Amino acid sequence: METDCTRGEPPVNNAPIGPIGPIAALPAGTRLLHIGPHKTGTTAIQGALFAAKDELPAHGVVFPATSRHPMEAALAACARPAMMGDTVPTEKHWTRLLEQVEATGSRTSVISSEFFADAPDDETIARIVEQLGGERVHILVTLRPIARIMPSQWQQYVQNGLRMGYEDWLDHMLRKAPYEKPNPSFWRRHRHDRLVERWIRAVGADRVTVVVVDDRDRDGLMRTFESLLGLPEKLLQPVPDTANRSLTLAETEMLRKLNVEFRGNGLPDELYSKLVRNGAVMHMKNACSPTDADVKISTPAWAVEAAGRVGAEMAERIGAMGVRVIGDPALLSALPVIPSQPGAPAVEARIAPEVAAQALYGALAAAAAAPVRHTAEAKARTVHQTSTKELVRVLGHRCLKKLRRR
Repeated sequence: METDCTRGEPPVNNAPIGPIGPIAALPAGTRLLHIGPHKTGTTAIQGALFAAKDELPAHGVVFPATSRHPMEAALAACARPAMMGDTVPTEKHWTRLLEQVEATGSRTSVISSEFFADAPDDETIARIVEQLGGERVHILVTLRPIARIMPSQWQQYVQNGLRMGYEDWLDHMLRKAPYEKPNPSFWRRHRHDRLVERWIRAVGADRVTVVVVDDRDRDGLMRTFESLLGLPEKLLQPVPDTANRSLTLAETEMLRKLNVEFRGNGLPDELYSKLVRNGAVMHMKNACSPTDADVKISTPAWAVEAAGRVGAEMAERIGAMGVRVIGDPALLSALPVIPSQPGAPAVEARIAPEVAAQALYGALAAAAAAPVRHTAEAKARTVHQTSTKELVRVLGHRCLKKLRRR
């Protein structure tokens, strides 16, 4: 069984690695570029930095962005597509962020977006570094174990239209070379040793810091950023963000099956963005908090073990690169505990009626925000005289027409 995804890589250096001592602050005037990748605490740190934006300058640090996450700027810089159905970012988004960074002058600045991890090639990475300040740029990579990232990343892909079930998706990511279907971005982001290598080629190992996130230490990432930026302790505080929570298994499966119907009816991507992701899903997340009774997305033992092996290889290779490593690299291969009850029937994930109601309301509210005109053809027939499939198509095209007018 092929699970290492490392064919064609140079031999692994077996030099021992481990936690380091006290964290030294970066030089004043550094432009710290936090590239994620996804599902490694990026949203939490972005929220904390944005909330403290007005206090940072007193300590010589600037957060040069007008929003918590300059996602459009990062996507434009990397020439990457937007989320399914969203407006395509333009070079103006990136230029605006560069102007904000330039305005920070000689002060330290921090830019954070996990979408920088999607930079497609060395040329793009080199251009990003040069435009942000060249030798002033320091790269920060935050890492978590692949076994913990996988369920969260899968449900995120489902929120962007994926129709494949979790175990089937794991089979493709871990067992089916070249491990790129249906989501080629997964290993681009999460083969962390190769990610670090790409950015080393642009700035050198001495200007790359890797932070291994310890999920047992809830405030650890905040304190690490404070130390790197020379900020007072506890200046950065977590900001509640229900919109960023992961979906439960039942919620994800409901959405995945909706994705199947959506694609099967040939509806436009713009409609998915407005009514599904930013309507139904967003409202459901904000209105419904998971409980202990909700079934979580569970990774099968074979996939956990495969992910652990990949994590161990990545940790060894990163340790041999000469970058500064903060935290315990052994965590990258740590295997999460999987509850096991031999002979016990699997618990079926069922969507609660109130959760389904909130999702439906979110879609209706999003549709109501962009009212559509009734055509003569629609007036000529009643709802009962029109097939369900045709009704869905009519609604979709009406909403899309209104979105384009707006």
